[in-house]
Amino acid sequence: MTTEMQEISITEEKPLLPGQSDTVKDAEMAARILLDHGQEYSVETPHGVLHVTVHGAGNTRRPAILTFHDVGMDSKSCFSTLFKFEEMQEIVKNFTVVHVDAPGQEDGAAIYPAGYQYASMDQVSEMLPTVLQYFNFRTVIGVGVGAGAYILSKFTLSNPDAVEGLVLINVDTNARGWMDWAAHKLSNLTSSLPDQILTHLFSQEELSANTELLQTHRERISKAPNLINIELFWKSYLGRRDLSIERNNTFKCPVMLVVGDQAPYEEAAVECNSKLDPTTTSFLKMADAGGMPQLTQPSKLTEAFKYFIQGMGYMASSCMTRLSRSRTTSLSSTYSMEGSRSRSRTLSQSEQGGQLPPSPSQTMEVSC
Repeated sequence: MTTEMQEISITEEKPLLPGQSDTVKDAEMAARILLDHGQEYSVETPHGVLHVTVHGAGNTRRPAILTFHDVGMDSKSCFSTLFKFEEMQEIVKNFTVVHVDAPGQEDGAAIYPAGYQYASMDQVSEMLPTVLQYFNFRTVIGVGVGAGAYILSKFTLSNPDAVEGLVLINVDTNARGWMDWAAHKLSNLTSSLPDQILTHLFSQEELSANTELLQTHRERISKAPNLINIELFWKSYLGRRDLSIERNNTFKCPVMLVVGDQAPYEEAAVECNSKLDPTTTSFLKMADAGGMPQLTQPSKLTEAFKYFIQGMGYMASSCMTRLSRSRTTSLSSTYSMEGSRSRSRTLSQSEQGGQLPPSPSQTMEVSC
């Protein structure tokens, strides 16, 4: 036990008592967040041009964090809340962050002409090796949401040596079934394109409550100048192929699956978890997160992401955030061992005193 405590170095970057905060550091961090809009690039690929935004100086000793957004969003609307979250800055300052926009989805994108043949999901995933070559990235840690999670999954299966870790939010690795196909045909007759996409992005509870976040995204999508492009990306995602993931055909890197407990793709994420290698997979089901946990629960997702990166051997001496020290969060964890043997326990973050989560050699299912 003594050895374990020596191996985990926990430092205090910010005092916890009122009036003791380092105002200079706080001001510097706030200025950096406000001013760091990233450097934008247009990268030519075999299947079209990708808009890419890079944050941070290149750190060749570590993988870049590469994100890919969901349908009806771009990299800014999908990831700004998470990556500009204060506690995330401890991670961001240690990695180069690369936000990739699907073809024609970025703000200010040119409108595709009628009859334009949009890239398939497979083709979009085949664009990513060019991005890595363009910036001379050897490896990445992928963070994808919805359609972006599918694209990064396909990319990882085809390029296992290029990906050190995957965070997949609301992933569905299956092709649409007949029931989904029929439901979509009916939806085309009764719902507008923005409403169809909102059903993909938000939980039924959020749709019924007509939350402020939902209203914001409805207005943004409805008034998007590139709505034609958004529709093409949506149709491409609906036409995705089954990735045929199973225990003997799975990811070679650590994976963290994330889904809201009432999200539209909760069942798909649970099914995906059952097909992955239990020795390298963690499954995080987030309460009160709705369909977009990266927007509604950035604090919890940041903490989970930090643990995930630490489990990969990076940021081992990272300090615990004030969030985890100032409140007690019960984490109901289930660990799936070989065969049908399993055990469950409840972890309290404050009682653990900042101890790192279990080894990645066990599947961790967490509800928080």
